[in-house]
Amino acid sequence: MQLNKTNAINGAGSKKDPEIKTHIGKWAKIEGLPIILVFLGLIGVFMIAAPKTFLNYYIYMSFLSTIPPPLILGLGLTLIIAGGEIDLSFPSIIAFAGFIFAFLFKNYQWTWAAFILTILAGILIGLINGLIITKIGMPSIIATLSTGFFWTGLTVVFSGGLSYNIAELEKLNIYEFFVHRIGGIFPVQSLWALGIAVILWFVLNRSAFGEHILFMGDNLQVAKVVGINVDRTKIGLFVLMGALSAFAGLLLTIENTTFWATQGSGFLLIVMAAVFIGGTSIFGGQGIIVGTVFGSFIVGSIEAGIVATGIQGFYTRLVVGLVLLIAISFHLFMEKPDKRAILADIFKFHK
Repeated sequence: MQLNKTNAINGAGSKKDPEIKTHIGKWAKIEGLPIILVFLGLIGVFMIAAPKTFLNYYIYMSFLSTIPPPLILGLGLTLIIAGGEIDLSFPSIIAFAGFIFAFLFKNYQWTWAAFILTILAGILIGLINGLIITKIGMPSIIATLSTGFFWTGLTVVFSGGLSYNIAELEKLNIYEFFVHRIGGIFPVQSLWALGIAVILWFVLNRSAFGEHILFMGDNLQVAKVVGINVDRTKIGLFVLMGALSAFAGLLLTIENTTFWATQGSGFLLIVMAAVFIGGTSIFGGQGIIVGTVFGSFIVGSIEAGIVATGIQGFYTRLVVGLVLLIAISFHLFMEKPDKRAILADIFKFHK
């Protein structure tokens, strides 16, 4: 009798296992869910530790004004990494783009013409990167590291290492169009970043170009066999990254109404951290746009959260590294079927 009761209980438990796995699997299919949960958990911790700051909407408006430039860079880098490549030159493009715009505005009072020429300069730099990688055959990490040094040096030489104050820009419509506050509160640049994120999500997940990127990142030889023009796809990727880097540099320059020769130099690690926190595979073949969005907000909010809780600011990098490890581990746990099986086992019902 006792044996039958035990078997009945075990049988009930075995029936629950597939249900649990099915529910976990359904949740795991939501793109970026692990990193969304990490972000919400982090904000929850900050709300408890620093309620005066994180229960006030001003801090979130601050995030929406400062995070868009690195977020836009992260979106472009997500596609690059998903394609099995890397770009280390984008910080230098930010500085070079800022210089071109500030120089043309300061000396010729150009606004929209300066904006267009700056974007074209970013496209040209991306094209140069792409051609070096595809036609010369140089690995992207070396090619973009080299061009990054070159454009940084050229920016310093052209600017003489000086900063440009372009405060007059605040009175013009280009400032209102890109970085003003809607209702005096909501930063419009966050809408630009959101719009780019939506567009790139469709590019990566619903277009032939995105399919080619993922094929190329997953297996370059297979991509060639199925007829994908690998060189053209790579060049397109770096051109897109160049344009996005220039646009991020423009937002940064217009928002601050100042150009300085080293602007963007601190973006490399935080942008890469946001991409990898978001779940994009370092090996290529997978890019998670939603994850990059929330990864950018995680990295962007950590320093403010640390300072608001009374911890000294130099702990920021330590915490970013810890969050990076936790987020990636959580992402792997949720996305991999063998890891989900472990979670299902936790919920088994035993006598």
